[in-house]
Amino acid sequence: MADALTSVFAIVALLAGKLLAWNWLDPVMGLVGAALITRWAFGLLQDTSSVLLDGASDRQTKAAVISAIETDSDSRVVDLHVWSVGQDHLAAIISLVTHYPKAPEHYKKLLTNIGHLSHVVVEVNPCHGQPCLPSLSGSNTAT
Repeated sequence: MADALTSVFAIVALLAGKLLAWNWLDPVMGLVGAALITRWAFGLLQDTSSVLLDGASDRQTKAAVISAIETDSDSRVVDLHVWSVGQDHLAAIISLVTHYPKAPEHYKKLLTNIGHLSHVVVEVNPCHGQPCLPSLSGSNTAT
């Protein structure tokens, strides 16, 4: 819309300059167009900056993801990014550490009750050393 308006301003200024000898109107309309584009760009930055900085998801969604993962054995989320990929669709990249690693699909199933998660990537890193909590499956073997 801003682009169309600046084009209309330019055409009006050129016609006024030719027909009415208002040569000053062309640079004035250039300044008006620049102000219009600047305002549009500022609004665009406000709308998109939260998405670009992983701020599009609310704290409740992030807390729900962390809670779902960390209630499973001794898994701990060490890195989490959740962002909007469309209207009512979120993507998540989760990096976790655990003494009892399972396939990424296991952790994805833990997140099925969290709405709007459309694309989830899970990175599972085994933690070496003494387990913090006993395994829920009864295995006490650390990997």
